[in-house]
Amino acid sequence: MSMLSNTCKYAIRGTIYLALHEGKNHKIGIKKIAEDLDIPTPFLAKILQNLVKHKILSSTKGPHGGFGLEKDPADISLLEIIEVTDGMDMFYECLIGLPTCRDHDPDFVPCPLNRKFRPISQQLYDLFKEETISNLKEEIEHSEGKVAI
Repeated sequence: MSMLSNTCKYAIRGTIYLALHEGKNHKIGIKKIAEDLDIPTPFLAKILQNLVKHKILSSTKGPHGGFGLEKDPADISLLEIIEVTDGMDMFYECLIGLPTCRDHDPDFVPCPLNRKFRPISQQLYDLFKEETISNLKEEIEHSEGKVAI
């Protein structure tokens, strides 16, 4: 079971890639990013454009155009990327889809699995909120090539 969709994973990887290759006003073309990350170009372009729309990344058109970070990598949490790509349902919905586990239900009664998962879900939420692109970039840089995106 994967918690994050491929779209979300690619959004995170693309953002980390841009953080690793950032420079002042430095833009990287979509073909280069897609090739280096081994992700189909049209799919990745759509994903990164969504991050541009949400002001996480920036993009410019033209021969020297491409994608770059709109925000400081220290100000981009994984939770922010998850929220704009996958949404927040993974933190609030029942693992097995029981309607009685919905918080907005006036007769809310969590199932036994949901009751046990709530604390874990909160830990995941906190982890994704605290983990930044900057932290991941630094850890990858210090891995001496053992961690690749």
